[in-house]
Amino acid sequence: MTTQRAARALHPMAWWLWALALAAAASRTLNPLLLGALIGVAALVVAARRTEAPWAASFRAFLILGTVVLGVRLVFEALFGAPIPGTTLFTLPELTLPEWMAGVRLGGDVTVEALVAAFYSGLQLVAILACVGAANALANPTRLLKSVPGALYEVGVAVVVALTLIPSALTHLQLIREARRLRGQPSRGIASVARTATAVLAGALERSLALAAAMDSRGFGRLRPLPAGERRVTAALTLSGLVALLVGGYALLDASTSPLAAAALLALGATLALTGLHRANRRAVRTVYRPDPWRWPETVTAASGSITVAVYTVAAVVMPATMLPTTSPLAWPALPLVPLLATLLAAAPALAAPPVPSTSGAGTSYPVQPPASDEHLPEPSKAVAA
Repeated sequence: MTTQRAARALHPMAWWLWALALAAAASRTLNPLLLGALIGVAALVVAARRTEAPWAASFRAFLILGTVVLGVRLVFEALFGAPIPGTTLFTLPELTLPEWMAGVRLGGDVTVEALVAAFYSGLQLVAILACVGAANALANPTRLLKSVPGALYEVGVAVVVALTLIPSALTHLQLIREARRLRGQPSRGIASVARTATAVLAGALERSLALAAAMDSRGFGRLRPLPAGERRVTAALTLSGLVALLVGGYALLDASTSPLAAAALLALGATLALTGLHRANRRAVRTVYRPDPWRWPETVTAASGSITVAVYTVAAVVMPATMLPTTSPLAWPALPLVPLLATLLAAAPALAAPPVPSTSGAGTSYPVQPPASDEHLPEPSKAVAA
């Protein structure tokens, strides 16, 4: 007898830990085969575990943005890239620049090696954007805000509002285009794009004012009074921890500094910063209704991403020629087996995550009103009662 798992939403922090780990793994390689595998894994998990919420459609927008970034990277390489010897693909008219712009090239020979190198670096950006887009499509932003510590609640609200900007704008754009089609107006062309963009901006302003009014009515930013001495100690601990983290990170990247000293600074900075944040939580006046549970699917999701980034980090040190393939001379990149298996392991949330709950009839986490106040759209004809 088989038991069916109950449908529930996965903890949003687990999705973000998984996605950020995959993005960190993408930053450790330029191998197009591994980068394509990471993009495919992110798309597979999104297709298997996304909901019907408006923000779930943002993954496609991130992929489109990544494609645009890749195209711009190739164009800039052809126009301004440093000359790389190799097979000349085509030649652009080269402009002679003044002496104070020495080292900058505009035009000239465009080689296959230069374009391939630009494609590798651009595909890395596409993979990072796909991972962030997957987290944005899978994690409920309002539930993510519940998991933010009280000391970072205000910052968390700003981040959540920023993350919901693209999904909300896409939903409002779809409503406006449907309204224009119902009213017999064209939805294509320069004039239509200009009017639609104006309506989207006006809707964004209305939602911002509504959000500000809702936050003000709910007492957002209210803090518990604390003695001045305790506030100074908390600020000193947090600031000292952040400074130690910055110095430790710089020391870790500096080859002349001992790795043990850098690790000690990082550990000290993390301890001081976490202590300061823990003390700052005392000022936050906030309660959480029905906190999200952390169970074994969340652990599997976060662990799969952590293992992937760990394998990529070790592989970048052990096999740098495979993780960072050369383009001069140009050769087909090799596909390392261990990083590939780690990438396939990152697809575990597609099976381990519980089934998504049905959102039919449920409201969204932020109001999206139809463009009734759009002055660029003509009012529909009113029926005359008999």
